[in-house]
Amino acid sequence: MTASDLQGQHCKPIAGDTTPLSASRIQELQTQLHADWTSDAAGVEISRTFRFANYYQTMAFVNALAWIAHAEDHHPDIEVSYNRCLVRYCTHAIGGLSGNDFICAAKIDALLPVAE
Repeated sequence: MTASDLQGQHCKPIAGDTTPLSASRIQELQTQLHADWTSDAAGVEISRTFRFANYYQTMAFVNALAWIAHAEDHHPDIEVSYNRCLVRYCTHAIGGLSGNDFICAAKIDALLPVAE
């Protein structure tokens, strides 16, 4: 599976009794994302900081990210400042990571040019 495979998928509803992804599966899926995505030591979330030249570019990115979140019905935690946006994914219903987190991260990666 490649990043484009993840980008072509859609999020599925997650039941509260679903088991979070294993550490090995997280590692496998993370290789399909931009190298700047990191997972925390507990394997509960993935995050990436995006940097921009100005506030306008940052907000344009946030709006595009919000559109993806709405379309996929899977919403990240975001922190926004003048020229930076921190995006964190965790499937809160299961207290860990699901495939949905990686699908959305791949879709966000597709928003930006390859040569960042």
